Amino acid sequence: MNTAIYRGPGLRRSGSWTASLIRIGARVSVVMFLCSAVLTFAQESYPVHPDTVAKDGVPRGVVTAHRFVDSTVYPGTERDYFVYVPAQYDKTKPAALMVFQDGAKYVQEKGEYRIHHVFDNLIHSGEMPVTIAVCVNPGIVPGGDGAQDRFNRSFEYDTVSDRYASFVIDELIPEVRKSYAITDDPNLRAIGGSSSGAIAAFGVAWHRSDQFRRVFSTVGTYVGLRGGNEYPTLVRKHEPKPLRIFLQDGSNDLNIYGGSWWHANQSMLASLQWAGYQVKNEWGDGGHNGKHGAAIFPDAMRWLWQDSDRPIESDVSNHPELKDRLIEGEPWKLISDGHKYTEGPAVAPNGDVYFIDGPRGEIWKIADGTDHATKFVDDLPGVSALMFDGDGRLYCARNTALIVTRIDPDGGRTDLCSGVSCNDLVVLNHGIYFTGPTEQAVWYLPIDADGNPRGDGKPIKAGTGPTKPNGLIVAPDRRFLMVVDAEGRYVWSYKIDPQTGELLHGQPYSYVHTPQDDMIGGADGVTMTKDGSLLVATKLGIQIIDPPGRVHLIVSRPSLSGKLSNCVLAGENMSTLYVTCGSKVFSRKTKLDGIAPWQPAVKPAKPNL
Repeated sequence: MNTAIYRGPGLRRSGSWTASLIRIGARVSVVMFLCSAVLTFAQESYPVHPDTVAKDGVPRGVVTAHRFVDSTVYPGTERDYFVYVPAQYDKTKPAALMVFQDGAKYVQEKGEYRIHHVFDNLIHSGEMPVTIAVCVNPGIVPGGDGAQDRFNRSFEYDTVSDRYASFVIDELIPEVRKSYAITDDPNLRAIGGSSSGAIAAFGVAWHRSDQFRRVFSTVGTYVGLRGGNEYPTLVRKHEPKPLRIFLQDGSNDLNIYGGSWWHANQSMLASLQWAGYQVKNEWGDGGHNGKHGAAIFPDAMRWLWQDSDRPIESDVSNHPELKDRLIEGEPWKLISDGHKYTEGPAVAPNGDVYFIDGPRGEIWKIADGTDHATKFVDDLPGVSALMFDGDGRLYCARNTALIVTRIDPDGGRTDLCSGVSCNDLVVLNHGIYFTGPTEQAVWYLPIDADGNPRGDGKPIKAGTGPTKPNGLIVAPDRRFLMVVDAEGRYVWSYKIDPQTGELLHGQPYSYVHTPQDDMIGGADGVTMTKDGSLLVATKLGIQIIDPPGRVHLIVSRPSLSGKLSNCVLAGENMSTLYVTCGSKVFSRKTKLDGIAPWQPAVKPAKPNL
């Protein structure tokens, strides 16, 4: 990783003004600083890079203009896009791909970037693969006669979600592929942009690294316009993705209501380096423009496409949050597929893992030590969650039948209570806590040592709080109950009264990261480790939260298709993580040390506060 300062001729530094500004006074200092900034920007210039001009003997590619008006991701939008095709393109050999946001400025003959010349020269010299460039403008929704258009640029580019990635991958690229052969290899796909176009480029690769793995970013808008300031934090917490990133910025970049671009880009660099990414940066004194980025563009492309014939990898061996939790090189493994919707994984005292296919009323079993599932029950309508007790009795939540059903080791079944819809549950030696899909409450059913209801057999409302209570689990010492709010950003914590079952002192406690443009958090099932770390299945992945309620690590989703609904630790040392995700079930060996509610209580050590 290299750090360099680029200062073109004519640049002036404002540091020499400092002493005089202090003497003159605050008001005058502001005026003079602004004047100095204007002079700096006016004189900002860089030498013309020889690879940004046409060269004799270099085959020239062709740029064509197009229009796209059929978006369903951004309905009603119209936009121009431009396609550069190198002279070396062979339709029988799929070309590499690079996408640029704010596309028009990249193909202008008298513009700053002139990618047609840069790509011509680098492809000819062998420093880039044969690459088709797609340069796309942001969308506009025409307002009609006498009305202002709606400009989609900030909405499309600055939003921290996979929405724009869906437009590029599912709509724009298929349109280009009608005319040109483009590779499916994400290692041979790059994306870039400037300002909001840069954060859009990073966002596409971040959310869809299965499609793009090289990013070119100049004066990137990683600030608080639409949640972009969250990226440096997510980079640190998320399991690293196979990305290669080039960053450029200048110390005179914007410093406005959304934040400081200069400091935000430095924060991005620090996060990427800390997390072990392949990243290179060029810092300068420039402002919020494309002058510096264009001046170094050819060399940035050389670095970005370097070793393009080899897969991009991130060094995670020393990652502070990974090394003690995950096993390097240990991937997700598909265990079972073809279900309608999987949920509710639970580990039995003998080590077997059970899960449900809820819409079909089925329970499936993964025998301990095996990597395949067999059907266990196929006639339990509405089954939505499972949990064992220490004697091997299986308790089944049924959210449409309004029943909690117990299945004994000999196969016998007992309906423990009815009339209250049960979505998820956790079983302790004195009772069952469960949540319903519609009611803003946590319910408690007292049970005896044989798993039968005590008293009148009716559940009581033990606690309230979350807008939509969902998954729940107990702390290793059985003194606190954690309840997910599926519509919020928190997992609630309650103190358990073991005598009455009442839940005391409930509060939104553990913070959960959610997609920035998603109104509903979507967190679902949970499990626990012996040290009191909480694992939560979320839209972003499995979030590992420490006892004080802070996310340390987000483990990547095993599949981009299907909802990541639940998780459980099982296997040897309770260290294999099983997750239910849409129609599939996956497992992954880890260094985690799980604990099930039926195991002996353990008091965790006091956490680092």
